[in-house]
Amino acid sequence: MAARPRVGVTGNGRRWAPSWWCSALALRLAGATPERISVRHPPSGKALDGLVIGGGNDIAPEHYQGDIDAKVKLDPERDELEIQWINRAIDTGIPLLGICRGAQLINVVLGGNLHQDIRPLRKRTYNRPGLLPTKQVKVEESSVLAELCGKLQLRVNSLHHQAIRDTGEGLEVVGRDLDQITQAVEHINGQPIIGVQWHPEYLFYLPSQFALFRWLVSRMR
Repeated sequence: MAARPRVGVTGNGRRWAPSWWCSALALRLAGATPERISVRHPPSGKALDGLVIGGGNDIAPEHYQGDIDAKVKLDPERDELEIQWINRAIDTGIPLLGICRGAQLINVVLGGNLHQDIRPLRKRTYNRPGLLPTKQVKVEESSVLAELCGKLQLRVNSLHHQAIRDTGEGLEVVGRDLDQITQAVEHINGQPIIGVQWHPEYLFYLPSQFALFRWLVSRMR
């Protein structure tokens, strides 16, 4: 029997980490073996075939020329760890899925920047965070994301107060919410990179969201 592909999943180092457990289950159902990576969970050293950069605290503003005096919850060690892994994935060409903070950090690594606080920009969507798919996202018809999800309008969850402002090199916006805030990006030059602002790991019971994990596994060599 062929070995199952191995996927690194970055995130916080806490023992109780629902995002890790849900991502791990989704990846197992998609046919992969997940490996947890954090500042408290060193990598096994086994080769990885794909990478998920998970959600969590805000990215330190010095990485994208943000306001360094803003009151935000930061995790500098995690920033550095995940920046290294994103660069490694880009250099080796393994598929890369960014979730919420992960999508933002991929964008920052590629030279983009962020809205440090989107709450004042909200006009047509709620600021209230939630795990249920209550927010609307419109997806570009020609995008990989639209092909994967099989829909041009998605209902997603929302746990964030920051978002991508200007895209990094090679990324294009393929999903926006009702306020035209970026909700999804993908690479335009064929590199297997998708970033979503929501949390598909909490919605993997929906075929359109589980499709993201299936895509990651399908693009592995």
